[in-house]
Amino acid sequence: MGLIGKLICQTSIKTDGDVFHEIFGTRPHHLHTMTPENIHGCDLHEGEFGKVGSFIIWKYSMDGKQMVEKHRVEAIDEEQKQVTYKVIEGELLKSFKIFLINVHVDTSGVDNLVTWSFDYEKVDESIKDPTEYLDFVLRINKDIETHHLPK
Repeated sequence: MGLIGKLICQTSIKTDGDVFHEIFGTRPHHLHTMTPENIHGCDLHEGEFGKVGSFIIWKYSMDGKQMVEKHRVEAIDEEQKQVTYKVIEGELLKSFKIFLINVHVDTSGVDNLVTWSFDYEKVDESIKDPTEYLDFVLRINKDIETHHLPK
């Protein structure tokens, strides 16, 4: 079992892929209204929403536990509809030396596909792979989709 890992999940969404990308790229502070049971807040700590190098404080719940993390926006690619965050403070860093979160929206086909990937390095081999985070982001996807579907 290695210390460096990568998890990937891909799912189709019925909502507009451009809107989905925009939420993570420039409007993450709106997420708590779309998925209030999962995301409780997204505050700008430094920089500007939608700008690489900005720092964001995320408040969320997972498995009944309240979590707070600080992420740095590592990359935003408007053409590829991709956003990358690096966790720099918080609960995850108790188990992982490095944790990168990448969300990519593919709008080139008939369906819009969202791909989440997590690149990480465990602090030691006893740490399990963070599969619960894949379940978490899939719940967020579903909530965003429900929020944007016509009523």
